[in-house]
Amino acid sequence: MAIPNIFRVDELTVQVYNSAIEMSREVAEIVQQYLQDVIRRQNTARLLLATGNSQIKFLQNLIALGGVDWQKITCFHLDEYLGIAATHHSSFRYYLRERVENHIHPQKFHYIEGDTLQPLAECSRYTQLLQTQPIDLCLLGVGDNGHIAFNDPDVADFQDAYMMKIVKLDIANRQQQVDTGYFPNLLNVPQYAFTVTIPMICSARKIICLAPTQRKAKVVKQMLYGDITTDCPASILRQQPQATLFLDGDAAKLLNQTVDG
Repeated sequence: MAIPNIFRVDELTVQVYNSAIEMSREVAEIVQQYLQDVIRRQNTARLLLATGNSQIKFLQNLIALGGVDWQKITCFHLDEYLGIAATHHSSFRYYLRERVENHIHPQKFHYIEGDTLQPLAECSRYTQLLQTQPIDLCLLGVGDNGHIAFNDPDVADFQDAYMMKIVKLDIANRQQQVDTGYFPNLLNVPQYAFTVTIPMICSARKIICLAPTQRKAKVVKQMLYGDITTDCPASILRQQPQATLFLDGDAAKLLNQTVDG
């Protein structure tokens, strides 16, 4: 049975594209128009950014499109390794400076200082920045173990009292960082990280989650048709009517027998 291009699972909208290239192009146009609308309404916007391979083509397309007044946008990011310098090529600050900030020059880019000497104070500082105003748009990916941001199954909490916390990364998450080329081996991947929590993510006015490629097929099926549980943290998106999950055909291939046409 064919997968429809657009369908819903509980409250979550799912959109499937023929290829990751097509998906990235279409999502860039959706985000461009949304940010234009937000700025038109309130003269400013707050954007919470993800990193990882799923975001690269989308970010390139969004920046190339133009038409967004980045001087009116304040940027944040979802997570960062504990104890890693901003100059380290695998840090998320490096990723975002190279791929985003250096190209768009937003009004402000608030980075999580992963190499701070006072991690708990950094959690407090970043929490205060996040809670100043609502997040207009949160961009997400989905980890191989179902994590969103660095909320792995063992530390994910759908009723988390915190907006930002320090977590120990599980082996599956750390191995993913090796498999996707960000670290040479498991020993080089930091064991701890800062992450924005799941309630903070779900408080965003709009959520866009990108999960392309075949390596995401298994977790996408679990996310959409398993139980809504911290065993697959991304499953919480099924309770978020403001969220949309974007897939390519490879990521959606295990849904064929589950989705009604």
